[in-house]
Amino acid sequence: MMEIIKTIPLFSQVPSDEFESLLADKQISLRNYAKGATVYNQNDSCETLDVVIAGSFIAYSLSENGSAMTMFEFASGQMLGANLLFGDNHAYPLTIYCITDAQLLHISKEAIAQLLHHYNFAMRFIGAISYNSQKLNRKITMVIQKTLRENLLEYFRQQSILQNSNTISLPISKKQLADYLGVQRPSLFRELKKLKDAGVIHISNRSIQLNYVSYP
Repeated sequence: MMEIIKTIPLFSQVPSDEFESLLADKQISLRNYAKGATVYNQNDSCETLDVVIAGSFIAYSLSENGSAMTMFEFASGQMLGANLLFGDNHAYPLTIYCITDAQLLHISKEAIAQLLHHYNFAMRFIGAISYNSQKLNRKITMVIQKTLRENLLEYFRQQSILQNSNTISLPISKKQLADYLGVQRPSLFRELKKLKDAGVIHISNRSIQLNYVSYP
């Protein structure tokens, strides 16, 4: 497990012997999760800091009408629970599950308290909390201030930047996209059809040409 730990930037400046001691005390564990497995249910207590070693996770909430809204996505190297572990209320506000086969490194609260004495670790830990807060702020802005069309076009624009093309390949299914935007699938499909009929986009399965984005 030490070989895995050494590859994680969060721990790059922490002495190996300190990790060996934590491993011996069973303060750190590695666990595999199958695709579709629920890691935490809403209101479960956050007792560990979790680092994604492999795979991807989604944190989602359920609305009163039963629709799911994806709030966060976690990929390799990202952390779960950093903003909850030392809070007065350390219950998970969202349900977290795997969208692929995945692997998590679980680190106890006591071990994190010990590791926070290392400056570089502490700064990276604070950075993770800040990153999660910024993602939450963007999500709140998206839900409250923008229409479905605005959010959809912004999502496509971000993907065009990541893929460096005005023809993008959706990295997620349309169901997952609807969950991400916090809408029912019929609402998403209606808006996609309107955008297609207006000539704003052209759709072919997961391939979407963005006629409002240009690249040299």
